Amino acid sequence: MNFFERQAQARRNTTRLVVLFALAVVGIVVAVDLGVLLVFGGEPVLLAMSTLLALGVIGIGSLYRVASLRGGGEPIAQQMGGVPVPEDTTDLHLRRLRNVVEEMSIASGVPVPKIYVMEHEAGINAFAAGYSPSDAVIAVTRGALDRLNRDELQGVVAHEYSHILNGDMRLNIRLIGVLFGILMLGLIGRKILQHGGRVRGRGAMPVLVGALIALLVGYVGLFFGRMIKAGVSRSREVLADASAVQFTRQTSGLAGALKKIGGLHDGARLAERADAEEVSHMLFGDGIGLRGLFSTHPPLLQRIQALEPSFKAESLERLKAQWLAVPPNGLDEDLRLGLAGPEHGGLPQASSRLGITPPMVAAQVADPKNDDYRRADAIVSTLPGVVRALAAQRDAAAPLLLGLLLDEDSEIADKQRSEIVARLGVQAASEARRLRDEHLHALHPMLRLPLAALAFPTLRLRPRPELATFLDTVHAMVHTDGRVSLFEYCLGRLLEVQLRETLDPSRYARFGRRKPGGVRQEFATLLAVVAQAGNPANPDEARRAYLAGMQRVLPRDHLPYAPPAEGVLALDAVWGPLDALDPLAKQVAVEAITDAVSHDGRVSVAEAELLRTICGVLHCPLPPMLER
Repeated sequence: MNFFERQAQARRNTTRLVVLFALAVVGIVVAVDLGVLLVFGGEPVLLAMSTLLALGVIGIGSLYRVASLRGGGEPIAQQMGGVPVPEDTTDLHLRRLRNVVEEMSIASGVPVPKIYVMEHEAGINAFAAGYSPSDAVIAVTRGALDRLNRDELQGVVAHEYSHILNGDMRLNIRLIGVLFGILMLGLIGRKILQHGGRVRGRGAMPVLVGALIALLVGYVGLFFGRMIKAGVSRSREVLADASAVQFTRQTSGLAGALKKIGGLHDGARLAERADAEEVSHMLFGDGIGLRGLFSTHPPLLQRIQALEPSFKAESLERLKAQWLAVPPNGLDEDLRLGLAGPEHGGLPQASSRLGITPPMVAAQVADPKNDDYRRADAIVSTLPGVVRALAAQRDAAAPLLLGLLLDEDSEIADKQRSEIVARLGVQAASEARRLRDEHLHALHPMLRLPLAALAFPTLRLRPRPELATFLDTVHAMVHTDGRVSLFEYCLGRLLEVQLRETLDPSRYARFGRRKPGGVRQEFATLLAVVAQAGNPANPDEARRAYLAGMQRVLPRDHLPYAPPAEGVLALDAVWGPLDALDPLAKQVAVEAITDAVSHDGRVSVAEAELLRTICGVLHCPLPPMLER
């Protein structure tokens, strides 16, 4: 399956979750009514009240839990005892983790997520949480940092990136909310019985009996909850393992991490968290020891053998004995195996022309390969050290990104600086200009989006009012003049999209349902602007590029080529409708945009980066290596 098919499957899984939740609710209500019938008799009014009470408790519990998770993945990481990893950390374990995550983000075309470490967990485990890549969090245990070498840590992180890219995270968060409602009756019953000694008087017995019924019904809820988690999660874990191997192009790292889970005493257990069951379906490894029908993960040996078919149970026993005597140390293994840092190649010349096709590009959306990882390493290595350091500094990230948006035309740039001064002050405007002149003006085209991705985690640490002001500044800069370049406009729009999603993650966690026929004019506008931007001095070539894209997405419609008078600003009206396309329709959209950009069969590096930016706005992240 490609990205769009996985997104469509994730939407079907959401519908499946709703159906399973409804069946669980019916089962719980029936259990409540049976308990009331056996203890208090079959009075219709009493049965009706018990039914409404059960539905109310489940509904309120689910809504409360979902509302508590509106902040995305960060509340879950904090609930699990996670500690943020600083952007400028010098700890070797944390620096290695941050390097792996940053390279993975650049390779997959998504913002760098927030990184947390569960410091008190000796087991090897990890999870990704959030509603979208823009608010994603990756958390790993201290045991994973200490015991895994770089290849193994890379395999675990790649597994979690699969959940980020495939839309699993939002399903997992909704699952937490749903299951909390199902378990609410049992939790209430347990609390009442724990403090039942304080209940006095004639009404004490009915209350305690009701609490006992609620507790017993809670076990029914627990049964349904575990069945739902197992049914939804197990297949996604298999897919995530396969995706991690595709990403890293080697099985030894992921297989090595799974072997260490099986061979070390602490395994994948989360020993320090009593609420680990709530997130068990999100974890890399089985963190609570469920087996059989309730297991949220395939058997460990089965996962290893899917990667290394010749591996036997006896081999795992030998590893247990070996590691019991000498526990593995990840950093020592890095030095012994020569994994201190991956080798990297160079970037293509800015003047290069790349050969790409629409199906090739669509197949790469959210599906990075090992070549992309090497390209990401080359990008990070090529970034000037001072620029990368500025991206990690709290006060420098905003001017750095504003510097990327300053136009090459001095007249437009002066107007943009005036917008910065009006909102952020003279100092911010001067710093943005200095960075543009000294470091950003000659930046390789392939380094601009990765630089924005690296600065993103630092930027979103700012208070919400400051982020709102920054977003307003970005909006004003890209709307200063209709002659702002299409890339600068789209980069500004991408920053807006990603930052707004971090401010209110749950609001944007939706799968689209629209079809291409319902957004004809939006397609015509986008493809006309792209075609004109790529062929500013040749209207005939621009028309051919436009028609190539329209033929791909709307072959039966005949919308003439008509570049909008307002230029790139006309795109303000198209993003919402196009982003609401059905996942499979988005695949056609990506192919159509690629056709318009590459109608002559070759694209420049700058055009490839424009394509990546547009796809990023439409939540179709592309890796950095479009040429294959």
